[in-house]
Amino acid sequence: MDEKPEGHTDGIHKEDQGKPVEVEEMHSLNISKDDVNKLEEGNKEDKDDKHAEQGDRMNKDGDLDSKAQEEVNETTREDLAEEEQEPVFDGTEVPGMQANRCSSTRSLDPDPEEEGSVWPEKAVALKNFVKEKGAAVTSVLRRLSLKRDGVEQANVDVDKDTSDSAKLGEQAAMSPRTAERSAWNPLNYIKVSRDTDSESKAEQGKNNIEESLLPIATKGRIILYTRLGCRDCREARLFLQRKRLRYVEINIDVYPSRKLEIENVSGSCAVPKVFFNEVMIGGLSELKGLDESGKLDEKIDFFISEAPSPEAPLPPLPGEDDVSDNGPVDELAVIVQKMKATIVVKDRLYKMRRFTNCFLGSEAVDFLSEDQYLEREEAVEFGQKLASEHFFRHVLDENLFEDGDHLYRFLDHDPTVSSQCHNIPRGIIELKPKPIAEIASMLRFLSYAIFEAYASEDGRHVDYRSIHGSEEFARYLRIVQVLQRVKVQDMPREEKLAFFINLYNMMAIHAILAWGHPAGPLERRKLFGDFKYVVGGCTYSLSSIQNGILRGNQRPPYNLLKPFGVKDKRSQKDDPKVVHMK
Repeated sequence: MDEKPEGHTDGIHKEDQGKPVEVEEMHSLNISKDDVNKLEEGNKEDKDDKHAEQGDRMNKDGDLDSKAQEEVNETTREDLAEEEQEPVFDGTEVPGMQANRCSSTRSLDPDPEEEGSVWPEKAVALKNFVKEKGAAVTSVLRRLSLKRDGVEQANVDVDKDTSDSAKLGEQAAMSPRTAERSAWNPLNYIKVSRDTDSESKAEQGKNNIEESLLPIATKGRIILYTRLGCRDCREARLFLQRKRLRYVEINIDVYPSRKLEIENVSGSCAVPKVFFNEVMIGGLSELKGLDESGKLDEKIDFFISEAPSPEAPLPPLPGEDDVSDNGPVDELAVIVQKMKATIVVKDRLYKMRRFTNCFLGSEAVDFLSEDQYLEREEAVEFGQKLASEHFFRHVLDENLFEDGDHLYRFLDHDPTVSSQCHNIPRGIIELKPKPIAEIASMLRFLSYAIFEAYASEDGRHVDYRSIHGSEEFARYLRIVQVLQRVKVQDMPREEKLAFFINLYNMMAIHAILAWGHPAGPLERRKLFGDFKYVVGGCTYSLSSIQNGILRGNQRPPYNLLKPFGVKDKRSQKDDPKVVHMK
């Protein structure tokens, strides 16, 4: 190995003395025995510095380097063949040129016997030089990659990068499937399975908590008699709730006739009173005494399996002690019902606009004059009286009522009222409207009773499901139907504020029960702006009550206009007093 390259180099200098260009090229390559020995020593030092874990990688890199060397050999042979085909600069031809041309087309690995005579010594020297230099470059790159691996702690990836830099063609031809395999990690599936297990356990724990909070299923019935503002009644509610016992509450302030029922059974109308089916347990002290002695569990087990007998107190009946449905018949409402069935109600054009479900003022005057035997002027005055009672109104609120081609519309035919108002009944109520003070008192009692019975201990949560099925809420719906014809303007300022505060709270509960709890700001805005009541012939939304009545006609957040205009009937004429809403 040491003698052969040295002899070949001497042969090259002797044969190529007449070709100074090629000799200079060979000297520029600096091929010598010392260089080869230095390269071999560098390779040995690099191999000694490698760890035992990288032995397999070096073998793979050696195979890759051999492939790269073969590719370089092919390119050098082609270059040599092209150079040898060119004529010599002094005009003579090198001996053996024809043989070299023929040998360039033969195999890349000739026999050792024919290598000296057929293969040019210059090509053999270049081959050895490229081989040694390629090994040196590879070792240097590998050493640099090991240094970078110590910083980045990614030995495998950097070794692949250095080997790929030696063969750019194989890196470009790598398929995307290999990249997907390198990115695949089975630990991800373990992580996903752990996440799903944790989620399932969390859901299972949540379900267990919800099941522990649900009331016990029983065949019997518990009746709890209470009244407004009673502290013992509140403690009795909490006691039954902790025991997970479902009960029916009867407030004697809301149902006054039930006082006699308590007196007949217990001899007094003191509350609270608890009944398990037909058995009277007593008040709060009796409940706690039975619980401490352990006898309460026996009574609970008994009424769980036993249905109530006919002697047991009954829950509140629909319409019980409800005075909102009682009262004299309103003669004006009967006339309006007959008028509504007689005159023509249809879509009409008025001032270049189309209005639905309208009738002409002249047609209403004709009906009233014929039905009530009135002169035309008297019929107009009677029509104005009907309009002041909020049976109908002008489509543009231009006047109260006049004879002619003016368009009017019944209250329940108004598009806003029929589509957005939730306290309008079907048809016209035939009873006379009650005074607003009486309706406000009933509304106050109902709101207090509902919040005491169905609100949480801290007052921050409401049991909407129980409210929806209660008789108190059904009575509230019947009361708000008579609000369409009340006269709110006759109320004093303080009473009016109290009325609208109670109405606002109950209206918000009604909105959530009808439309559900708003999930975001847009649904909240729609709930407060589109859920409306008819009060005194005008429509009120939650936003208009809060900002127009309680806040003194102030602009709502993110709005440019006030709820009520200058000519709006709902606007306040007296000095506004701001009420802070939470």
